Amino acid sequence: MARIALETGRGVVKESAREEILARLRQAPKMEIPARPVMPTPREALFDRDGLIARFTEELTRESGVVYRAADREEILDYLTEIARAESLTRIMMSTDDMIRSLDLPAWGERQGVSVSTAADYPDRESYTRAVFDETDAGVTGADFAVAETGTLVIAHGGNQPRLVSLAPVLHVAVVGIDRLVPIYEDALSVFYGGAGRIPPAHLTLVTGPSMTADIRATAFKGMHGPRRVIVILAG
Repeated sequence: MARIALETGRGVVKESAREEILARLRQAPKMEIPARPVMPTPREALFDRDGLIARFTEELTRESGVVYRAADREEILDYLTEIARAESLTRIMMSTDDMIRSLDLPAWGERQGVSVSTAADYPDRESYTRAVFDETDAGVTGADFAVAETGTLVIAHGGNQPRLVSLAPVLHVAVVGIDRLVPIYEDALSVFYGGAGRIPPAHLTLVTGPSMTADIRATAFKGMHGPRRVIVILAG
């Protein structure tokens, strides 16, 4: 509580305790904010395209992921056909981002005997959630970026990129253009958070290989909180 006192016989109100404290703070010596240290350039920033591809592949493979290279749309579909046969896929759910939409997976699915759906095909969230968790063999999505330094996918979720499509099925297949391969995290995150006035995504997922936990008896277990397998097709 502020202390207010009157000088005897003068009727002059002294400064309150709060004002005294603030006055002392204003008189305190000013401390300059130290300059941010110059960080060394990450070696990935010096890689050419082939170097970035090699580093991304090495890092994701280290985390039990699989990477394929596809030159064009036809090769992407060929890889998806191989994956569908190897994994005995009968039902997949796809995102509707630009990359995946360009593949016309529903038509591909008809040729391969694979049912292809999107989140919009379900009348309500309950039926969509049941389908993506219990009835879908694989989720096929694009990704906003692929980060070479750690073999990480960066996925911004929204209407065309529902979060559960990449997180709920036991297999996640991501198709990413080579032009979305960046050296380090900062290159990707600065696009979403690096400027005034930008509206960041409601949810951003960083995927580095299959979901894994060691919470139970310090034993590594894949697929506890997400896909057990992650396959990336680098396109272009």
